[in-house]
Amino acid sequence: QVQFVESGGGLVQPGGSLRLSCAASGSIFSLYAMGWYRQAPGNQRELVARIVSDGSTNYADTVKGRFTISRDNAKNTVYLQMNSLKPEDTAVYYCNRWPAIAAWGQGTQVTVSS
Repeated sequence: QVQFVESGGGLVQPGGSLRLSCAASGSIFSLYAMGWYRQAPGNQRELVARIVSDGSTNYADTVKGRFTISRDNAKNTVYLQMNSLKPEDTAVYYCNRWPAIAAWGQGTQVTVSS
């Protein structure tokens, strides 16, 4: 059974930084593209960044230049470094494969507020 466990969220002031981590289990992690997704209240879940098995990355326009996705295949972990955070980045952040499968974790709350 594939599972994802997200951590690292919190409350941060605008302009601050956070690093999210996601531990994956239940599959051969290195074979799959992984993504970070987020869902703000009243909004649909959206993809913010993805990383494929060869390390290539793509970002949503709203986070490009501020967020960096990376992976450590030896640790079955994917990271999201978030810099220059804005109030509109406030959301619950999830990781999953890309394309996503029906195995969402609990997510980690990121709140950007002064």
